[in-house]
Amino acid sequence: MLFNPLSGRIRKRKEAIRRAAEEIPGACREVTNAREISASVDTFVNDGTDLLIIIGGDGTVQGVLSHLFATQPLAKWPVLTIVPGGTTNMTALDLGIRGSPESVLRQLSASFQKDFPSALVERHVLCIEQAGAEKVYGMFFGVGLIARAVIFSQSRIKRLGITGEIYSALITFGYVAGFLLGRRQGAWAPVRMTITEKTLSRPHGTYAFLFASTLDRLLFGMRPYWGGQPEPLHVTFVRQQRQLPLRSVLRLLIGRGNDLKDKDGYHSCNTDELELLIDDDYIVDGESYRATSQGGPLRITPAGPIIFLAAERAAANAKS
Repeated sequence: MLFNPLSGRIRKRKEAIRRAAEEIPGACREVTNAREISASVDTFVNDGTDLLIIIGGDGTVQGVLSHLFATQPLAKWPVLTIVPGGTTNMTALDLGIRGSPESVLRQLSASFQKDFPSALVERHVLCIEQAGAEKVYGMFFGVGLIARAVIFSQSRIKRLGITGEIYSALITFGYVAGFLLGRRQGAWAPVRMTITEKTLSRPHGTYAFLFASTLDRLLFGMRPYWGGQPEPLHVTFVRQQRQLPLRSVLRLLIGRGNDLKDKDGYHSCNTDELELLIDDDYIVDGESYRATSQGGPLRITPAGPIIFLAAERAAANAKS
């Protein structure tokens, strides 16, 4: 097990989670930064670990994925599973893994005793690369309004100690409300970029936001993409507009964007390659980065797929 005691939902209950983890056989290493995550992952791989349980949030999962992709061929990877201990836990939720960290650990313990059926689920991973920078791997990429909301929330809302879907709901509601009320400056500023993707006819422009993900579901079970292509990389963006109708925003959020038109500024597709020429901040699984056009385009492609362990019922939900 790889346990991050600083993750959002773990900080105030780490002793209870440690006790639950002790019920599962195997080594447990505590990590609090990227260097410790890399060193622990190396130790587990060198020891021939079959299953790596990540007790932490999306940032901890991203750290594990980035290090494994950078150092190991897929054939040498352990199967991964997640105990959702972070603030948003989008990757775990997409896999159907829900509940408190203690309850998920109890389910895992039961599955090892054959009392709780489990199954394997495949997911691709985003590979984000730019010349002169290390590759970043993760499950959700965002730029524009989404990146500004995440960066803002890390400096303000987290100080209040709010976590989980309540935290995410507050951020989402605040930003959507501000956008509908016409705020376009500061934390609501759009992003200028050039998008290169095979289905696009107008690549240059100003955009409210763009996101790309290999997850089937996002927060609150949302599926805000409607592309019909078979490729694993889901991409959705909205061009900057003087007014953004509430009805259109709601249709996008609840995954009923099929009637939203490209000529009106809404676009969604599935692809295997996306390039962005951009001078702005972006986020990957809640971690922020900076892209500059001097480094050339930011290239996003799918990697993997990799294998996760989930409870059998959760795996069925994740595939549905």
